[in-house]
Formats: sequence, C-alpha cells, structure tokens
Amino acid sequence: MKYFKRIQAGLAVQPYLAEIAGIDDAWAEVTGRQDKIAVQREALAIPIRGVRKSKIYGRARRDVHESRWTSGSVKYPKIRAFLKDTASTLNCQLGRAKVVCLPAGRKVYPHVDRGEYYRLRGRYHFVLKSSLGSWLKAADEEVRMREGELWWFDNDQMHEAENDGEEDRVHIIFDLLPAELRAQAKRATASAREAQERAA
Repeated sequence: MKYFKRIQAGLAVQPYLAEIAGIDDAWAEVTGRQDKIAVQREALAIPIRGVRKSKIYGRARRDVHESRWTSGSVKYPKIRAFLKDTASTLNCQLGRAKVVCLPAGRKVYPHVDRGEYYRLRGRYHFVLKSSLGSWLKAADEEVRMREGELWWFDNDQMHEAENDGEEDRVHIIFDLLPAELRAQAKRATASAREAQERAA
C-alpha cells in the first residue's frame, strides 16, 4: 500500500480510555472541530495540542508549523506521555494532536488536509476503540484499523472515514515532523516573520 502503513500493533488501550472516561463531559468541553470544520461536523474531539497562535506571523493556520499543548491537555497525562514517547521513538517532532470520537453511523467527509504544515508532516492514528475495525480510505486505498494499532497514512490524499459499527470509534490522531524536515519548517517560520516585519 502507498498511502497507509501499520507502525505497531498490540498496544495497550485501556489506560487511555480510562483516562478519558475519568473526565466529566470530556467530549463536550471543546466543540470547535464539529462547529467550524464542515467535513468534521459529525466527529467529537478533545484537543491535546494545537496551533501556537503567537507564531502565526500573518500565515493561515494551515501554514503555521509551531504547536503547543492545550490548557486542557493537563487532564490527560497518559495521552501526553504516549505522544511524547512515540515522537521520540520515531525520531520526530510532535505537532498537533487530538483524541477523536466518531459515533456509530457517523462520517468524516472526503477532504484533503491542505497547507504547508500538513505537507511536511505525517499523520498518525492510534486506535483506542473500534468494534469492527476503523474504516478509512485515502485515494483508492482502504484499510480497517484495529484496536491497539498505530498507523501512518497520507492525508495529502483525498480521504474519508465512516463508523459502520454500533459503538463509538475513538482514535488519538496526531502529526509528526521527521527530523530531516525540521530545518525546512524553521526556515518557513523565519521567512514569515521577516515578511511580516517588512510589511509593518
């Protein structure tokens, strides 16, 4: 397969599910994903890392390389530790991250993640809960990701997801910047800052 790669299988999921279940109204705390992104309107999300607003320098959010832990992420130390450990193991820099719930019968509609931020990074899914296996399509390829599996997929391709099971589907979704592309991301930020300073 060109657009999918299974990185690991058999990972423990219960500690992360228990951590989420231990937070009252975890899925209702932040609703920006379903409120503002039409293709994501049927999904629920817990933001763990987001765009660093102080480093935008006139760029669209999809072109901002810098990210930060959200204030709410302190409630999820196990998930934060998983993300940090995975980035270190894969020799990558951690980008944006969220926990996403796709309820039974719901979809993520076809789209491409556009922008410089996404062009340089890999997109990863760690499946915490999925009764039938999580169906995901990118370009002309389809997979079913199973609980406890960590996958990379190419979100530069047109992609979509559907929960055809009878229970919620829960993933940790995050982006990683390979070590060899860090300098390129830094140069892009420096260029944006200089352009903004010249325009001021």
